[in-house]
Amino acid sequence: MVQELTRLRSDAENNRDRILEVAREVFASDGLAVSMREVARRADVGPATLYRRFPTKKDLILEAFLAEFHLCRNIVASGCADPDAWRGLCSVIEQLSELNARNQGFTEAFMTEYPGTVDLSTHRTDALRGFTGLAARAQRQGKLRSDFVVDDLVLFLSANRGLSTLSTEDRVHAARRFAALMIDGLHASPTNQTLPTSPRLGLSRI
Repeated sequence: MVQELTRLRSDAENNRDRILEVAREVFASDGLAVSMREVARRADVGPATLYRRFPTKKDLILEAFLAEFHLCRNIVASGCADPDAWRGLCSVIEQLSELNARNQGFTEAFMTEYPGTVDLSTHRTDALRGFTGLAARAQRQGKLRSDFVVDDLVLFLSANRGLSTLSTEDRVHAARRFAALMIDGLHASPTNQTLPTSPRLGLSRI
C-alpha cells in the first residue's frame, strides 16, 4: 500500500511538472490565449487531470510563470555556488540564454496580463546582486576580464530578445552561439573555442 501511494504521488508530481513545462512553452510561443484543453492535449494528460491540479487558467498561468521564475533563480544560485567562479559564470550565461530563447515572450505577456502579481523587480535585483558577486570572484581568479560590469549581462540578455522572430529551434541554436561568443569575449585571455553551429538567419546571402 505504501509503495502504491508513493507511486501515485510520483505520477501526480510528474504530471504536474510536465503540464507546467508544456504550459511555459505554449504560452511563450502562442500567447496566453491558448486554451486549457490545448495545454492538456500537448502535455498528454486528460482535461480532468489538468483541472484537478489547476482549477482555473489563471492558476495555471501563475504557476507556470513561478516555475520559470524559480528556474531562473536556481540557475544563478547554482552558478554562484560553484567554487570555480569562471565556470559558474559561464554556466549562468549559457543557461539563462537558452531559457530566455525557449520561453521568450512569456514574461512580457504575463506582466502585461497580470501586472503587480509577482515582484519581478526584487527578483531581478537579487539575481543581479548574486551575479555581481560571482563576476567579482571570477575577476579575482584572473579568468574574467577586469573591465566587465554587470550591465554587460543585462545588455547581452536584452540583445537576445532580438531573436524573437525566429522559430524556437533556431532561437535556441542562435542563443547558444551568441552565449559562446560572449563568453569567449569576456575571458581575460580569449580561448578561440569552437563555437556552436550558427542557424541560417536569412542574412548569409548578404
